[in-house]
Amino acid sequence: MSRIGKQPIEIPSGVTATVKDNVVTIKGPKGELTQAFRPEVNVALENDRITVTRRDDTGRSRAQHGLARSLVSNMVVGVSEGYSKTLDVVGVGFRVEMKGKNLLMNIGYSHPIYFMPPEDVELQAPTQTQIVVSGYDKQLVGQVAAKIRSFREPEPYKGKGIKYSDEYIRRKAGKTAK
Repeated sequence: MSRIGKQPIEIPSGVTATVKDNVVTIKGPKGELTQAFRPEVNVALENDRITVTRRDDTGRSRAQHGLARSLVSNMVVGVSEGYSKTLDVVGVGFRVEMKGKNLLMNIGYSHPIYFMPPEDVELQAPTQTQIVVSGYDKQLVGQVAAKIRSFREPEPYKGKGIKYSDEYIRRKAGKTAK
């Protein structure tokens, strides 16, 4: 039995959940998320708890069991509390700023980069060298943060680029002088 999959998910107050034909819909103060699950797992709602069980003991069912439980848990946390990722911009002359809802980045190219976030994601630039990506869908927040990071990934010699705030960049030694 999956140690993660067998744990029930408590639904906090202010959040409503519905389950119909293995399609889970969670509504909360931050938004609404819907997810359909494979037939190898059963999702049930009883007494403000969501439980995920598997139909049989095949390899695919075991794999889907913990995954389905984690996805539902992420949905509940997302609509009640939300998720955020912080990115740091490192480099001389590199800076970011907000232009309305869009992000303007000057990160060492000959042209500025404008990034328009999706509807459900909010971007903030509290300083010129920091970006905060927040929203209620964990997957979308991570995807947008990864997209912003991909515009200038950190390089290993000086560490210049866009990195996650908790990311460690392994440094390399440069050329050695004779």
